[in-house]
Amino acid sequence: MPTYAYACRSCGHAFDAVQSFSDDALTVCPECGGELRKQYGSIGVTFNGSGFYRTDSRSGAKSGSSAPASAPSTSESLSSAKPAPAAASASS
Repeated sequence: MPTYAYACRSCGHAFDAVQSFSDDALTVCPECGGELRKQYGSIGVTFNGSGFYRTDSRSGAKSGSSAPASAPSTSESLSSAKPAPAAASASS
């Protein structure tokens, strides 16, 4: 269940309340009986890894250019490996 922060408009008393999404918002201050307001702050979510930035999917990005460079070197090594077994069978 989420935790909501409230502050009183009259006395300034601030507190947190754990409530369900379906619960109504609190409206009365437990200290003075004044009107409460919900406080909104920044959330503590961090996105780690690649793919979360606009530049990650561009072809000019450093991380994107390293992936295609490794693919041709793999195919080149495979093509150079194929003639070696064919030459070995021809000499026997």
